[in-house]
Amino acid sequence: MHYRFLDWTRHFIRQLPAALPSSCALCGVSGADSLCQDCNSRFFSQHPHRCSQCASPLAFASDKAERCGNCLSNPPAFDTTIVASDYTAPIDQLVLALKFGNRLALAPLFARMLRDAILREPAFTMPTLLAAVPLGEKRLAERGFNQALEIAKPLARAIAIPLAPQLIERTRDTLMQAMLPTAERHRNIRHAFALPANAVKFVRGQHIGLVDDVLTTGETLNEIAATLKRHGAVRVTNLVFARTPHK
Repeated sequence: MHYRFLDWTRHFIRQLPAALPSSCALCGVSGADSLCQDCNSRFFSQHPHRCSQCASPLAFASDKAERCGNCLSNPPAFDTTIVASDYTAPIDQLVLALKFGNRLALAPLFARMLRDAILREPAFTMPTLLAAVPLGEKRLAERGFNQALEIAKPLARAIAIPLAPQLIERTRDTLMQAMLPTAERHRNIRHAFALPANAVKFVRGQHIGLVDDVLTTGETLNEIAATLKRHGAVRVTNLVFARTPHK
Protein backbone atom coordinates (compact mmCIF):
# COMPACT_ATOMS: atom_id res chain seq x y z
CA MET A 1 0.00 0.00 0.00
CA HIS A 2 2.87 2.37 0.86
CA TYR A 3 4.48 1.98 -2.57
CA ARG A 4 1.17 2.40 -4.42
CA PHE A 5 0.65 5.66 -2.55
CA LEU A 6 4.10 6.94 -3.54
CA ASP A 7 3.55 5.94 -7.19
CA TRP A 8 0.22 7.78 -7.20
CA THR A 9 1.86 10.81 -5.62
CA ARG A 10 4.69 10.93 -8.13
CA HIS A 11 2.21 10.62 -11.00
CA PHE A 12 0.35 13.75 -9.91
CA ILE A 13 3.55 15.63 -9.15
CA ARG A 14 4.67 15.12 -12.75
CA GLN A 15 1.47 16.82 -13.90
CA LEU A 16 2.28 20.02 -12.00
CA PRO A 17 4.13 22.86 -13.72
CA ALA A 18 7.71 23.30 -12.62
CA ALA A 19 7.80 25.54 -9.56
CA LEU A 20 10.21 28.08 -10.98
CA PRO A 21 10.38 31.70 -9.87
CA SER A 22 9.09 32.74 -13.32
CA SER A 23 6.00 30.52 -13.39
CA CYS A 24 2.89 29.87 -11.33
CA ALA A 25 3.22 26.67 -9.31
CA LEU A 26 -0.36 25.66 -10.13
CA CYS A 27 -1.14 26.73 -13.69
CA GLY A 28 2.34 27.40 -15.08
CA VAL A 29 1.57 30.86 -16.44
CA SER A 30 4.66 33.05 -16.69
CA GLY A 31 5.03 35.80 -14.14
CA ALA A 32 7.12 37.24 -11.36
CA ASP A 33 5.43 35.31 -8.56
CA SER A 34 5.38 31.61 -7.72
CA LEU A 35 1.56 31.78 -7.53
CA CYS A 36 -0.32 33.91 -10.05
CA GLN A 37 -3.05 36.30 -9.00
CA ASP A 38 -5.77 34.23 -10.68
CA CYS A 39 -4.81 31.02 -8.82
CA ASN A 40 -4.38 32.92 -5.59
CA SER A 41 -7.88 34.38 -5.91
CA ARG A 42 -9.42 31.09 -7.03
CA PHE A 43 -7.89 28.74 -4.46
CA PHE A 44 -6.79 30.87 -1.49
CA SER A 45 -9.40 33.62 -1.14
CA GLN A 46 -11.77 31.70 1.15
CA HIS A 47 -11.04 32.06 4.87
CA PRO A 48 -13.62 30.03 6.80
CA HIS A 49 -14.31 30.56 10.48
CA ARG A 50 -12.09 28.02 12.25
CA CYS A 51 -11.64 26.48 15.66
CA SER A 52 -9.03 28.61 17.41
CA GLN A 53 -7.31 25.52 18.82
CA CYS A 54 -7.15 23.00 15.93
CA ALA A 55 -8.15 25.18 12.93
CA SER A 56 -10.92 22.82 11.86
CA PRO A 57 -13.56 24.79 9.92
CA LEU A 58 -16.62 25.44 12.07
CA ALA A 59 -20.06 24.60 10.72
CA PHE A 60 -21.41 28.13 10.34
CA ALA A 61 -19.63 31.36 9.50
CA SER A 62 -21.76 33.15 12.08
CA ASP A 63 -20.84 30.68 14.80
CA LYS A 64 -19.35 32.67 17.69
CA ALA A 65 -17.77 29.61 19.30
CA GLU A 66 -14.00 29.79 19.45
CA ARG A 67 -13.38 26.04 19.73
CA CYS A 68 -14.89 22.99 18.05
CA GLY A 69 -16.62 20.19 19.93
CA ASN A 70 -13.60 17.90 19.67
CA CYS A 71 -11.30 20.43 21.31
CA LEU A 72 -13.83 21.19 24.02
CA SER A 73 -14.37 17.53 24.91
CA ASN A 74 -10.76 16.36 24.47
CA PRO A 75 -8.44 19.40 24.61
CA PRO A 76 -5.12 18.93 22.83
CA ALA A 77 -1.81 19.97 24.37
CA PHE A 78 -1.33 22.80 21.86
CA ASP A 79 -3.14 26.09 22.40
CA THR A 80 -3.70 27.59 18.96
CA THR A 81 -3.43 26.64 15.29
CA ILE A 82 -3.03 28.94 12.29
CA VAL A 83 -3.36 27.49 8.79
CA ALA A 84 -3.12 29.04 5.34
CA SER A 85 -5.56 26.70 3.62
CA ASP A 86 -7.46 23.44 3.68
CA TYR A 87 -5.71 20.34 2.34
CA THR A 88 -7.93 19.95 -0.73
CA ALA A 89 -7.33 19.76 -4.46
CA PRO A 90 -5.33 21.27 -6.06
CA ILE A 91 -3.56 22.62 -2.97
CA ASP A 92 -2.79 19.08 -1.84
CA GLN A 93 -0.70 18.60 -4.97
CA LEU A 94 1.47 21.58 -4.03
CA VAL A 95 2.23 19.92 -0.69
CA LEU A 96 3.04 16.61 -2.37
CA ALA A 97 5.26 18.38 -4.89
CA LEU A 98 7.31 19.90 -2.08
CA LYS A 99 7.44 16.74 0.02
CA PHE A 100 7.99 14.09 -2.65
CA GLY A 101 8.98 16.08 -5.73
CA ASN A 102 11.83 18.15 -4.27
CA ARG A 103 10.11 21.38 -5.30
CA LEU A 104 11.91 23.39 -2.63
CA ALA A 105 10.96 26.62 -4.38
CA LEU A 106 7.47 26.07 -2.97
CA ALA A 107 8.61 26.42 0.66
CA PRO A 108 8.90 30.25 0.56
CA LEU A 109 5.44 30.39 -1.02
CA PHE A 110 4.01 28.33 1.84
CA ALA A 111 5.81 30.56 4.34
CA ARG A 112 4.43 33.72 2.74
CA MET A 113 0.89 32.37 2.83
CA LEU A 114 1.31 31.40 6.47
CA ARG A 115 2.56 34.89 7.24
CA ASP A 116 -0.55 36.31 5.57
CA ALA A 117 -2.76 33.94 7.60
CA ILE A 118 -1.12 35.18 10.79
CA LEU A 119 -1.67 38.80 9.79
CA ARG A 120 -5.38 38.10 9.27
CA GLU A 121 -5.65 37.35 13.01
CA PRO A 122 -5.30 40.75 14.72
CA ALA A 123 -5.56 39.27 18.23
CA PHE A 124 -2.95 36.59 17.56
CA THR A 125 -0.08 36.44 20.06
CA MET A 126 3.19 35.83 18.29
CA PRO A 127 5.43 32.97 19.49
CA THR A 128 8.77 33.85 20.97
CA LEU A 129 10.58 30.95 19.27
CA LEU A 130 9.92 28.80 16.19
CA ALA A 131 10.65 25.10 15.72
CA ALA A 132 9.90 22.65 12.92
CA VAL A 133 8.39 19.19 13.27
CA PRO A 134 11.43 16.90 12.86
CA LEU A 135 11.77 13.91 10.56
CA GLY A 136 13.24 10.58 11.60
CA GLU A 137 16.79 9.83 10.49
CA LYS A 138 15.74 7.26 7.91
CA ARG A 139 13.13 9.45 6.24
CA LEU A 140 15.43 12.48 6.33
CA ALA A 141 18.14 10.45 4.59
CA GLU A 142 15.67 9.24 1.95
CA ARG A 143 14.17 12.67 1.26
CA GLY A 144 17.29 14.77 1.75
CA PHE A 145 15.46 17.60 3.51
CA ASN A 146 12.77 18.29 6.10
CA GLN A 147 9.88 20.07 4.39
CA ALA A 148 8.67 21.57 7.69
CA LEU A 149 12.08 23.13 8.31
CA GLU A 150 12.23 24.45 4.73
CA ILE A 151 8.95 26.28 5.40
CA ALA A 152 10.07 27.44 8.85
CA LYS A 153 13.25 29.14 7.59
CA PRO A 154 11.59 31.81 5.40
CA LEU A 155 8.66 32.09 7.82
CA ALA A 156 11.01 32.94 10.68
CA ARG A 157 12.53 35.71 8.58
CA ALA A 158 9.12 36.97 7.47
CA ILE A 159 7.74 37.35 11.00
CA ALA A 160 11.09 38.19 12.67
CA ILE A 161 11.03 35.34 15.19
CA PRO A 162 14.14 33.25 15.92
CA LEU A 163 14.16 29.68 14.64
CA ALA A 164 15.68 26.80 16.63
CA PRO A 165 16.22 24.07 13.98
CA GLN A 166 17.35 21.42 16.48
CA LEU A 167 15.03 22.24 19.36
CA ILE A 168 13.11 18.95 18.98
CA GLU A 169 14.40 15.55 17.97
CA ARG A 170 12.57 12.43 16.87
CA THR A 171 13.73 9.58 19.06
CA ARG A 172 12.69 6.80 16.69
CA ASP A 173 11.49 6.33 13.15
CA THR A 174 7.72 5.99 12.96
CA LEU A 175 5.40 4.77 10.24
CA MET A 176 3.97 7.44 7.94
CA GLN A 177 0.90 8.81 9.72
CA ALA A 178 -0.94 9.19 6.40
CA MET A 179 -0.71 5.44 5.89
CA LEU A 180 -2.33 4.50 9.19
CA PRO A 181 -5.96 4.28 10.32
CA THR A 182 -6.93 7.06 12.70
CA ALA A 183 -7.08 4.69 15.68
CA GLU A 184 -3.42 3.67 15.21
CA ARG A 185 -1.90 7.12 14.75
CA HIS A 186 -1.73 7.96 18.44
CA ARG A 187 0.06 4.70 19.25
CA ASN A 188 2.47 5.19 16.35
CA ILE A 189 3.62 8.65 17.46
CA ARG A 190 3.53 8.28 21.25
CA HIS A 191 6.88 9.04 22.96
CA ALA A 192 8.48 9.64 19.55
CA PHE A 193 9.90 13.09 20.43
CA ALA A 194 12.33 14.51 22.94
CA LEU A 195 14.33 17.65 23.66
CA PRO A 196 18.12 17.48 23.64
CA ALA A 197 19.55 18.29 27.06
CA ASN A 198 21.00 21.59 25.87
CA ALA A 199 17.63 22.68 24.40
CA VAL A 200 15.57 22.54 27.58
CA LYS A 201 16.80 25.94 28.77
CA PHE A 202 15.49 27.54 25.56
CA VAL A 203 11.97 26.14 26.06
CA ARG A 204 11.21 27.02 29.67
CA GLY A 205 8.83 29.98 29.87
CA GLN A 206 8.57 30.35 26.09
CA HIS A 207 5.72 30.44 23.59
CA ILE A 208 6.81 27.95 20.93
CA GLY A 209 5.56 28.07 17.35
CA LEU A 210 5.53 24.63 15.69
CA VAL A 211 5.82 24.68 11.89
CA ASP A 212 4.57 21.83 9.69
CA ASP A 213 3.19 21.29 6.20
CA VAL A 214 -0.09 19.44 6.92
CA LEU A 215 -2.32 18.86 9.95
CA THR A 216 -4.63 15.84 9.71
CA THR A 217 -5.60 14.35 13.07
CA GLY A 218 -3.15 16.53 15.01
CA GLU A 219 -1.57 13.54 16.80
CA THR A 220 2.00 14.49 15.87
CA LEU A 221 1.61 18.14 16.85
CA ASN A 222 -0.18 17.16 20.05
CA GLU A 223 2.63 14.79 21.06
CA ILE A 224 5.27 17.46 20.43
CA ALA A 225 3.27 20.11 22.28
CA ALA A 226 2.90 17.81 25.28
CA THR A 227 6.66 17.22 25.23
CA LEU A 228 7.39 20.94 25.09
CA LYS A 229 5.04 21.70 27.95
CA ARG A 230 6.58 18.99 30.12
CA HIS A 231 9.81 20.94 29.73
CA GLY A 232 8.30 24.27 30.72
CA ALA A 233 6.84 25.83 27.56
CA VAL A 234 3.96 28.09 28.57
CA ARG A 235 2.20 28.06 25.20
CA VAL A 236 2.42 26.14 21.92
CA THR A 237 1.02 27.41 18.62
CA ASN A 238 0.86 25.36 15.43
CA LEU A 239 1.72 27.18 12.19
CA VAL A 240 0.70 24.78 9.44
CA PHE A 241 0.29 25.37 5.73
CA ALA A 242 -2.75 23.11 5.15
CA ARG A 243 -5.37 21.48 7.32
CA THR A 244 -7.20 18.30 6.29
CA PRO A 245 -10.94 18.92 6.75
CA HIS A 246 -12.81 16.53 9.03
CA LYS A 247 -15.01 14.10 7.12
